[in-house]
Amino acid sequence: MAENGKAKSGPAAPSSGKALSAEQVVAGFNRLRQEQRGLASKAAELEMELNEHSLVIDTLREVDPTRKCYRMVGGVLVERTVKEVLPALESNKEQINKIIETLNQQLQTKGRELNEFREKYNIRLMGEDDQKQPPKESADGAGTKASSAGVLVS
Repeated sequence: MAENGKAKSGPAAPSSGKALSAEQVVAGFNRLRQEQRGLASKAAELEMELNEHSLVIDTLREVDPTRKCYRMVGGVLVERTVKEVLPALESNKEQINKIIETLNQQLQTKGRELNEFREKYNIRLMGEDDQKQPPKESADGAGTKASSAGVLVS
């Protein structure tokens, strides 16, 4: 089913005027969710790396600056002094922080894009209908007809 969703008029081009099939809508929605998960995963990974950098920096600040330490550079372990290593670690920490900020912005943008896609194609996740739509369904069955037009995704 995901194979069929790789049409040229996918969710990246909703303004093309072509109606998407249910399979294409589901595939597009799943692709957006996967992209969002990837961004969140990468941000979490970098957060852990940032915490490791902070821990090492805090530890090295309390050590004699002329003390020797080892640093991995391009897969090679190189002997340096704490005084030489500390500025590089702080610079790396700042760069990681900037990347995390960028990823968080991209994550928010992807979330908005995902919500717009859900609203446009009336996508309801399983279990979501029970929480949000009981008042609509009680009115002459019109709510049931409208909700069945959407796509359910598990």
